[in-house]
Amino acid sequence: MFILKVLLQTVATAIAQIWANKFRALLATLGIIVAVTAVLATVSATRGLRQYVLDEFATLGANKVWIFPQRPRLQGDRFSWRQIRLTTAQLDGVAANAPSIARLTPVLQFSAPVQFGETIKQNVTVSGIRAVWHDIEARPVIQGRIFSEIDEAERRQVCIINDKAIGELGLDTNAVGQFILVDGRRFIVVGVVETKTVLPMFGGGEPQTEIYVPYRTAEMMRPENRGIYAIAQTVSPDKFDDANVEVTAYLRRVRNLQPGDPDTFGVRAIEAVITQFNRVAMVITVAAAGIALISMFVGGIGIMNIMLVSVSERTREIGLRKAVGAKPSIILTQFLIEAATLCILGGMIGVALGYAIALGFQHMPKLPLPGATVPTWAIVASLAFSTITGLVAGLFPALKAAALDPIDALRHE
Repeated sequence: MFILKVLLQTVATAIAQIWANKFRALLATLGIIVAVTAVLATVSATRGLRQYVLDEFATLGANKVWIFPQRPRLQGDRFSWRQIRLTTAQLDGVAANAPSIARLTPVLQFSAPVQFGETIKQNVTVSGIRAVWHDIEARPVIQGRIFSEIDEAERRQVCIINDKAIGELGLDTNAVGQFILVDGRRFIVVGVVETKTVLPMFGGGEPQTEIYVPYRTAEMMRPENRGIYAIAQTVSPDKFDDANVEVTAYLRRVRNLQPGDPDTFGVRAIEAVITQFNRVAMVITVAAAGIALISMFVGGIGIMNIMLVSVSERTREIGLRKAVGAKPSIILTQFLIEAATLCILGGMIGVALGYAIALGFQHMPKLPLPGATVPTWAIVASLAFSTITGLVAGLFPALKAAALDPIDALRHE
């Protein structure tokens, strides 16, 4: 009880001293406030961005796989484009020889002018797809129909557009049955899909007009086959590793790649990208925390300076307390607690500011981050580091105060 009473009295004395020099105390704790605010703001922003990106990943599909041509970074000059590019036959072979792949569509993508009436849009993305694309991308038609087997087999000049194209080309609200010119060819619109907004980090941006044509029709339009890749789905999200092995083994075999040759293609999955993103997010958080710790170190120097000034100003008081029987340990404890209290108060202000910034992230007008919350561990860690900083910064001034000779202290002017 005696120890608790002394501790409470010491804390009360420390708060009284801080209150008596409010402006000086605020300046002394500015480094601590900035450091704690920076840590909490960074952690909340990273959490919010991570949740936002993971939500975007979820819309892309957890078991989606991309297969694409890729020039090796090593020995890349050994391979011509004809050796690197994917062919329809190779991708059809992947679908037949990879049991972990549930469905697959080759995609032939190119840019072409699109015209309706007097409206012409240049460099519109045109994608040759098969009907299974709608299942893989989870983008069913909202008007009309998907491509049929006859559309594919007969290379019909039919197309599916996104709803963004209706406004940009000036089509009727019900665009099914209307004709547009794609790369100078007359196509009839048989379906409309909803526009899908994709983050810029995934290659997206402002939604634009999209045109989809049967895959074999696209082959007829672009016989050089320069933009072929594949989108596939595994039978379950945990089957990517199996699918990766199966696809790699098959493509290396049909491409006649020797054991020492690098892969001339890439296989990527959402799960792999999520893992990579989580690593990046962790690195950002740790780096920001490191910078904040430097700021806290600077703040600790400010606390030490103010405590040394406090010891100098209160030399006579220390001498008087020692003269009436105060032990050096009590004087040491008083100044240590005063320094720690100063840092804790600064940390609490930083926590409040960090919360305010996190709320700001949640209500940003263009990119709200509802997941930008401040976790409990970040608050506890920030206040713990603040306390440790106060104890370390106050140790030298406290030792100096405890070591003062009472007679010399009472003579101090």
